[in-house]
Amino acid sequence: MTTTSPFPHLFEPLDLGFTSLANRSLMGSMHTGLEEEKGGFKKLAAFYEARAKGGVGLIVTGGISPNTRGRLTPLGCQLSYFWQVEKHKQVTEAVHKYPTKICLQLLHAGRYSYHPFSLSSSKIKSPINPFTPSEMSARQIKGTIKDFAHSAKLAAKAGYDGVEIMGSEGYLINQFSCVRVNKRTDEWGGSIENRMRLACEIVKAVRAKVGEKFIIIFRLSMLDLVEGGNSWQDVVTMAKAIEAAGATIINTGIGWHEARVPTIVTSVPRAAFTWITERMKKEVSIPLVTTNRINTPEVAEQVLADGHADMVSMARPFLADENFINKAKEDKSNEINTCIGCNQACLDHVFKQKRASCLVNPQACYETELVIEKSKLSKKIAVVGSGPAGMAFSVYAAQKGHQVTLFDKSEALGGQFNVAKQIPGKEEFYETIRYFDVQLKKHNVKVEFNVEKSANSLIEAGFDEVVLATGISPRKLDIPGFEHSKVKTYLQVLKDKEPVGDKVAIIGAGGIGFDVACYLAEGKSLTTDKDAWLKSWGVDQDFKENGALLTESIHEKTQKEVYLLQRKTSKVGGGLGKTSGWVHRATLQKNGVKMMAGVTYKAIDEQGLHIEVDGKAQLLAVDNVIICAGQEPERSLYQSLVDAGVSTHLIGGANVAAELDAKRAIRQAAELAMTI
Repeated sequence: MTTTSPFPHLFEPLDLGFTSLANRSLMGSMHTGLEEEKGGFKKLAAFYEARAKGGVGLIVTGGISPNTRGRLTPLGCQLSYFWQVEKHKQVTEAVHKYPTKICLQLLHAGRYSYHPFSLSSSKIKSPINPFTPSEMSARQIKGTIKDFAHSAKLAAKAGYDGVEIMGSEGYLINQFSCVRVNKRTDEWGGSIENRMRLACEIVKAVRAKVGEKFIIIFRLSMLDLVEGGNSWQDVVTMAKAIEAAGATIINTGIGWHEARVPTIVTSVPRAAFTWITERMKKEVSIPLVTTNRINTPEVAEQVLADGHADMVSMARPFLADENFINKAKEDKSNEINTCIGCNQACLDHVFKQKRASCLVNPQACYETELVIEKSKLSKKIAVVGSGPAGMAFSVYAAQKGHQVTLFDKSEALGGQFNVAKQIPGKEEFYETIRYFDVQLKKHNVKVEFNVEKSANSLIEAGFDEVVLATGISPRKLDIPGFEHSKVKTYLQVLKDKEPVGDKVAIIGAGGIGFDVACYLAEGKSLTTDKDAWLKSWGVDQDFKENGALLTESIHEKTQKEVYLLQRKTSKVGGGLGKTSGWVHRATLQKNGVKMMAGVTYKAIDEQGLHIEVDGKAQLLAVDNVIICAGQEPERSLYQSLVDAGVSTHLIGGANVAAELDAKRAIRQAAELAMTI
């Protein structure tokens, strides 16, 4: 074991017998969308090469189907034909410039296939898919086993060091292994020995096809987190059978995609599920990988030091920072651009058939397009406003060699991130502010706080370019009584910490409205109390019930009575992120927040908030009314600078304030910096 490393367990090589891994980090599988883009494999090769250069021990690709019916989408990627091998070689050759190993994930989507030709163990529709699958015949099952083995052979020809067989998250193999979907009465259904037969036969067939010196990872669902999920004894039985069938490594799968327990969003405590991998270590002898919400080298090291696993899988942290491992190795973890678990640019994009990227790192999956190159001419640039857009632009512009001065009228970096980090479950935003703070210092950006710049002062200073990242101001509403003392803006509540009564109405149910409702109703954050969080979401750490679900969740409510209101008649929270919106809604429901749509606001007075819903007048006898109904761009300096002939740019909220959007702000900052 290396003694000089600050993270000795993380950087210990892993001997697999026929080969070894340079360290204990695994870049978990992520579909990027590049797999289906025209010319996407060239971009995909650059994406993976950057992570290999960054030091990761083992990469697992996004899911590739072994046949047509197993595709995630009608045009989804598959590896079934010899002529598909060449494009994959671009990826493996790029990765193998470095000591990193790479495995292709083989994923048959089963009833999660988003097309009408989907197949499953039984004809049972998923609650998250409009298509009902056909039940697989015995012949189709055996054909699918052969397809997995054939794809694995092609993967070996393409230069992959191994494959990961996707047996968790509710995909086909998981659909066979659980009675939730498997209602068969033949040799493929009934007992766990029959239900796990598909998984075991696939592993055996793959091993027979590729030989002994090829990595086979099996992604095993250790916590199904759904009704009809497996018992702990079922999971152990299956793990032992998978080991006997010839797997090299077992990777931990947590929860089906249709589970009503969040498993990867930012409110999930770090390393919340490693205890189940630790429990499995007592049952099998091959290396185990643990996963989910491990996003810093400190957390990874602790998990390994505590003996919870032999490796740690981190997926999105390698989107956020391709140099995660090398920075950790050099004891520069404070320079890591930490994944905040937001899902906004990665999973939300993929589920919309868009290319994945990263909110805090817009260069992810754009390695060949968003390229930082030194500018031929070093310019003197002023940036006004140190929110996400201002911080990001300043760093990118300084990396290009420009002389950047960042001004802010407040006394600290972060802008709206300083508001977001106050919300229970959003503490990861502290990490992004820390990252940019370190980068600004590293790249010699001059930062001046408590300075409110005027157009004249900027003009007189002779800047070549001025970038206004001045953010927003809350919008005023045309409601009688809007100036009443009961009324507060969300900034007064979250930023200024003004006291709020026990009965509160929130006007506006966008992201900010949900944040304020959570802040008031949740009371305290559970992200640092793993046991309380697991109980709150109904996870049974004793695993007494199938699927590891408690019969009833245990959640302490605050005493506040909160109403979340919107004018639109659509579902409250309908515009939130596709993969995280349900978590926010469920959190508010658990805390008794009353969500109301189709509300007309009539007046605010001493009695409270007068509203009308479906033509009926109501009085909400509240102590405070909090306004979260949009904001206006703050661009008071813009016209004077333009009139004076100063090259001036608007980014972030100062450019578009319709809904606070850090993803757009940081990407816009990067794109602007590349052009200056």
